[in-house]
Amino acid sequence: MRRAPRILLAGGGTGGHVYPAIAIAQAIRSIEPKSAIAFAGTRDHLEWNAVPDAGFEIHPITISGFHRKQLLRNVGLPFKLATGLWQSYQLVQNFDADVVVGTGGYVSGPVLWAASLRGRPTVAQEQNAYAGITNRIVGHRAAQIHIAFEEAKSWFPEGRCRVSGNPVREELASSIQRSNARTSLDVPQDAKVVFVFGGSLGSQAINEAMCQVSDQILSDPMVHVIWQTGRLYYERMKKHEQARLRILKYVDQMDLAYAACDLVVARAGALTCSELLCTATPAILIPSPQVAEDHQTKNARSMARIGAAICIPEEDLLNALSIQVPALLADQERRATMTSKARKAAKPQAATTIANDILALIGWEGYA
Repeated sequence: MRRAPRILLAGGGTGGHVYPAIAIAQAIRSIEPKSAIAFAGTRDHLEWNAVPDAGFEIHPITISGFHRKQLLRNVGLPFKLATGLWQSYQLVQNFDADVVVGTGGYVSGPVLWAASLRGRPTVAQEQNAYAGITNRIVGHRAAQIHIAFEEAKSWFPEGRCRVSGNPVREELASSIQRSNARTSLDVPQDAKVVFVFGGSLGSQAINEAMCQVSDQILSDPMVHVIWQTGRLYYERMKKHEQARLRILKYVDQMDLAYAACDLVVARAGALTCSELLCTATPAILIPSPQVAEDHQTKNARSMARIGAAICIPEEDLLNALSIQVPALLADQERRATMTSKARKAAKPQAATTIANDILALIGWEGYA
């Protein structure tokens, strides 16, 4: 009898790399409960707690990213890279991985490189329309490359890419009735609801713009706003709370917020874009200009290209909030079209698709 699949995953630094890896691991375990699954990560980033919280073991790799603005901080990078590569080589050997999966972030570089040196097949998963530098490097050796946006194909060898979508949280792939979501959030059933957020940490630009235009948005008595400020800005912003404007530090149940709202105003991170597609939520996307290689702009433009969102540069943020939000709330037909386009482009089964392809790659019975 063949042994159960042994799968090593690497991805870290931000939730955009960590949570897709966890979703893929969960899908593999759902398909083959006997699978042996482990992660590689760094001790000082999100994955070190998020992975064990999801029920998987994680092994430390010593590595850090390249500091573009503070070049002196890169002095020790060659030593860290050599150390991380040796640790990765040992981990691949000791865990005896059948396949190694990388979801981006600098930790996945040495782990997938070590797997290649040991002759183990590798799989890369890219969340953004503009491929990250780590995935661009490891993708040339990968047996499979799973992408979320058609535009990412140009960064990888021809014939190895599959547009599988981004794995999203299981609860977002399930259908929640709008009426139930609004009841849970104490929002009137006949309201026009806007959900504004800038990620878990928050966006200073979006928050400051909301301070200036919230009264204008609320001039329509039917409009209600749910505004997630992020923990960095909550104390400064909470004084602006008023009737029909709820200010929150963090939204734990994003599925309810998406289901309850008519329109989202948000940054254009890869997972946010995928969540908007899976929940078929019309959106105004304001890409962060501070993100490496401006990949949020590429994500937002891809969403606009398929008709699921409007892309607004940050310098036009006040215009987006004061003019575009009321205009979209008043145009039910346009929002319905955006919903239809999002639903058509959505890939809610992305994690299962990727998991099945990984199992097929290693010739697991039933998936080859």
